[in-house]
Amino acid sequence: MPEPNILRIAQQGEPILAQRAANVTNLHDATIQNLIDDMQATLLAANGVGIAAPQVFISLRIIIIASRPKPRYPDAPLMEPLAMINPEICWQSPDTCTGWEGCLSVPDARAPVSRSNHLRVRYLTRKGEIIETEYVGFVARIIQHECDHLDGVLFPERVTDVTEILSEAMFQKIMIKNVTFNH
Repeated sequence: MPEPNILRIAQQGEPILAQRAANVTNLHDATIQNLIDDMQATLLAANGVGIAAPQVFISLRIIIIASRPKPRYPDAPLMEPLAMINPEICWQSPDTCTGWEGCLSVPDARAPVSRSNHLRVRYLTRKGEIIETEYVGFVARIIQHECDHLDGVLFPERVTDVTEILSEAMFQKIMIKNVTFNH
């Protein structure tokens, strides 16, 4: 098995990020399995919590979810990286939650985005097993964000008030101020 590669991450404005990705039909092909490994390595190297194949210039319906606590998301649950192939959100709760989002493809922006708090998703594992399961909270948010990438949507398109889009530096200032006042 080859050593995983760190891939270049597409940035906002790249045409591939505005396209609907194609379904994976050759899951057991070595190039697909290597891509999953490369995406996981790239996600960890970039210190993200999720990545979609279009973000590494591959227009296929593959996402990696890897929730873990970090300074931007201190309350995030810890989970092993999970590859979802051809994910399909089967159901989303009408109850929503607004939370701050960022993106590896939009590196200097943060904004509040409203997402369903609970969802059911069906996907293939990298071994070809069909899984249908439910997620809530932060992990549900990551899945919705990454599935948006598969449909050519970036999180700023989900922002209801564009004046709330902040630079990373301003976001960090506000978060530090809130932590100071809340403790």
